[in-house]
Amino acid sequence: MIPVLAGALLLAWPALLNAYPLVFSDTHAFLVQGGEPQMVWDKPFIYGPLLTLLHLRLTLWLPLAAQCLLVSHLLWLTRAAFAPPSARFHLALCAALAALSAAPWFTSLLMPDILAPAAVLALHLLGFAPLSRRLRLWLLLLATIAIATHLSYLPLALALTLLALLLRAHRSILIPLPAALALLLATNAIGHGKWAISPYGSVFALARLATDGPAQAVLARECPRPDWKLCAWQGRFPTDSDDFLWKDWAPVWSTGGPIALAPEASAIVRATIQQEPVAVLKTAIANTAHQLTRVALGDTLGNDWLEGSITGSLRAYFPAAEMDRFRAGLQMNERLRPWATPLNPLHLAALLAGGAATAWLAWRRNTLAAMVLLALLANAAAAGALSRPHDRYQARIAWLVLVPPLVTVGSRAAADSAMQSRRWWR
Repeated sequence: MIPVLAGALLLAWPALLNAYPLVFSDTHAFLVQGGEPQMVWDKPFIYGPLLTLLHLRLTLWLPLAAQCLLVSHLLWLTRAAFAPPSARFHLALCAALAALSAAPWFTSLLMPDILAPAAVLALHLLGFAPLSRRLRLWLLLLATIAIATHLSYLPLALALTLLALLLRAHRSILIPLPAALALLLATNAIGHGKWAISPYGSVFALARLATDGPAQAVLARECPRPDWKLCAWQGRFPTDSDDFLWKDWAPVWSTGGPIALAPEASAIVRATIQQEPVAVLKTAIANTAHQLTRVALGDTLGNDWLEGSITGSLRAYFPAAEMDRFRAGLQMNERLRPWATPLNPLHLAALLAGGAATAWLAWRRNTLAAMVLLALLANAAAAGALSRPHDRYQARIAWLVLVPPLVTVGSRAAADSAMQSRRWWR
């Protein structure tokens, strides 16, 4: 459809400005996943193969186009759930999101980040929109894959599924989360030889608990123990979980790497939850609250660690011209962030206004508004409590608070959706 294509172009403006899709150092790992193919210890084997299927070893503009079209289509369907589709309104909606939010910056970024808000919109449509059989099957597939692309999306999907059931959603909303779990189990069994959702995820949990303090209290009681290498780190743990995980001098890599450390990490995490439940809960709440406030653009817009990561993938899997396009982009030349930083005050003002309007709609029993608000909280809890709070983790989904008021404005849909929601809430 022409309106969906036009909306996608509006949502692609940061990539067009950059003259290349936005990338992050982790994009390299996803390219390697599908390019070799190769399992990566800390990432589900989902987004990488999708990138390979889409880029065809020709150019990263192809998966960028797919992401923008996906989001534009979901917005079209979301509006159609409240009022008759309108090309003019769809363009206005996409233009508003492009100008006032971080949405285009994440549709333009080749990372699974954009699939968090995509999962939220897809789950709401599955639960509450009148759908044809073909659309329902497409959204079931989309929601399943989106949830499986990142481990933090599992608790997000669980929270939304439970809320939707309370609101008497269509029973098909029960399918994506179990399907995503089955997909993760199967890929890890084939690739890692382990029937597990996250074979080495305990290392991330340990990094968070150790740098926050609760795990250190357990080590102080339990050590010395010959089976715990981390006893040697008592009193000198890094204060930053990113350092704990990634620096070569820090606990993970100096003790043999994450795969070797995972069994010990699981034991320490389990002991910490059992022995320090109150401290674990307090730090989780504090990190969640901190993550809720981290909504700024900027932490993926520079060329940090791109030389040697992205460049290696481009050299291995693409024609030489792709490297030239990448190197000519604003991001690689540290000229993209100055375009984004001045937008943060505008985005924050829009988020505050959109948040207030979405809260009012949720109070009026609008199901989309209720699911968006829960999604923001669940995302902050999953990302902040299980990892270190970062701007990217919340900014990728916070822009959704603009969607409920925007899709109900300018028509009778606001009143109609409130009436419809009352029926669903009975």
